[in-house]
Amino acid sequence: MASDGHSESTPTNGVVQSLLTDLYEVTMAYSYWKNGKQNCHAIFDVFFRKNPFEGEFTIFAGLGEVLKLLQNLKYTKSDIEYLKSILPTDTEEDFFNYLAESDGRGIKLYSVEEGTVVFPKEPLLRVEGPLPIVQLLETPILNLVNYASLVTTNAARFRIAAGEDKKLLEFGLRRAQGPDGGLSASKYCYAGGFDGTSNVLAGKLFDIPVSGTHAHSYIMTYTGLSDLVLRTLPLISKPEETVDFVTVCEKWKQKVFCCLTISNGQANEGEFAAFIAYSMSFPERFLALLDTYDVLKSGLPNFCAVALALNELGYKAIGIRIDSGDLAYLSNEIRAGFQLISKEFDVPWFADLTIVASNDIDEETLLSLNQQGHSIDTYGIGTHLVTCRKQPSLGVVYKLVQVDGLARIKLSHDVAKVTIPGQKLLCRLFGKDGHALLDLMLKGEEQIPEVNQRVLCRHPFEESKRANVVPAQVEVLQKLFFEDGKVCHPLPSLKDIKERVQTSLKSLRNDHKRALNPTPYKVSVSNNLYQFLHDLWLDNAPIGELS
Repeated sequence: MASDGHSESTPTNGVVQSLLTDLYEVTMAYSYWKNGKQNCHAIFDVFFRKNPFEGEFTIFAGLGEVLKLLQNLKYTKSDIEYLKSILPTDTEEDFFNYLAESDGRGIKLYSVEEGTVVFPKEPLLRVEGPLPIVQLLETPILNLVNYASLVTTNAARFRIAAGEDKKLLEFGLRRAQGPDGGLSASKYCYAGGFDGTSNVLAGKLFDIPVSGTHAHSYIMTYTGLSDLVLRTLPLISKPEETVDFVTVCEKWKQKVFCCLTISNGQANEGEFAAFIAYSMSFPERFLALLDTYDVLKSGLPNFCAVALALNELGYKAIGIRIDSGDLAYLSNEIRAGFQLISKEFDVPWFADLTIVASNDIDEETLLSLNQQGHSIDTYGIGTHLVTCRKQPSLGVVYKLVQVDGLARIKLSHDVAKVTIPGQKLLCRLFGKDGHALLDLMLKGEEQIPEVNQRVLCRHPFEESKRANVVPAQVEVLQKLFFEDGKVCHPLPSLKDIKERVQTSLKSLRNDHKRALNPTPYKVSVSNNLYQFLHDLWLDNAPIGELS
């Protein structure tokens, strides 16, 4: 995080605290306590059942905030007074004393590293501790992991669709679900593969590069050159010497109109004045929005004239942005215009000016643009990215799997909702080519598979689906991250998480990551866990009767 006085052990959002939970968690905790279960040792698994966005992978995120929650777990006097006001008047006083004395010291948290590719049914987090306290953690942990993992995955998919060579900027603050949603989106989109954000506060808090120029409203405030108050600009080579920049721009406008005949002299005078004004404010960072009136007939020639005038004084413009219209066609026409200007006026760098595109872009738009062929260098993406419009929730759940050493299983007529019981280990097995073959869950006491040794891997619920695997590499995915009130490993920086996302994605075969009909990734259980799961299933399932 940036050094802004924000403690690395403090949750990013001030509302992340012990009372950020659902009432039924509190009522369950009280009933556990009242019935003498406060010393029961419980284990909960945090997992999801289906990958989002019709894809076959998910990026796990939010661990850092979960650890900060555990570090700061405390029920204040004010919290206790509020709980007394909402619980029945006969709630025993000793329960509130129990809460007031509780903190994170009795909790253990095992987790997959933040930024890792994960899959359905896998325990992303394993939360262990006193039953009432770990029950109270259900809602806040789910809140911190669900959206973080969803939007990070969305960002990673946008990155794959755009390609590694394109720059991606998150522009979603104005469309995000409140200020906290906007900050979380900026943070986790950067982790998922974006290069920057328009969100200034996110830039400060998380040390994310910020980007932004101007909007259509800026252009529309100018009607002509008479609106310009500032007219002079210093030379790069002689800062003490200023030039009437407006006159230089007018000279280049005539030349550009002769070169770019598509304009037919129809360029808007207010837009021309706005470009001049903005360029004089930021002569070394000039990037203009072209589509206020007409991209090719007005925006392009006006921009080129001002950019060439800047060049005459020793400055280099950055490029342009388009926010409407046929992005593929317009970008290609703009690039052709830049190349023509570059050749006509012997300005080599002009041909490679940056073209930025925005305009409600989604993943399908990126894939379509790649098929059409375009000249876009950078995308500014907002609504579809930060709201995850294609799928607004991941559906991470928090399920009890063990109490006092005895495994627990939740059954359902829907097999997808049957839980995998007990304390488990999670491993990733790799093939000789370096790609991940499958993920394997084992019973907690089982030995980790050895390299070059055959291991039987089974589908958790389908008896006939099984395979012998000889791994070339084995990675244990879960680590102990929190114990005795302390974080056991240093929290990675956001840039480290971002790097891990890309490294983890590269370990998957391309067919698992493709947008259309991706190959499902295998999540298996050991033979011991398979037998244990199905024996427990039969022990707990009622036997029907027919008569």
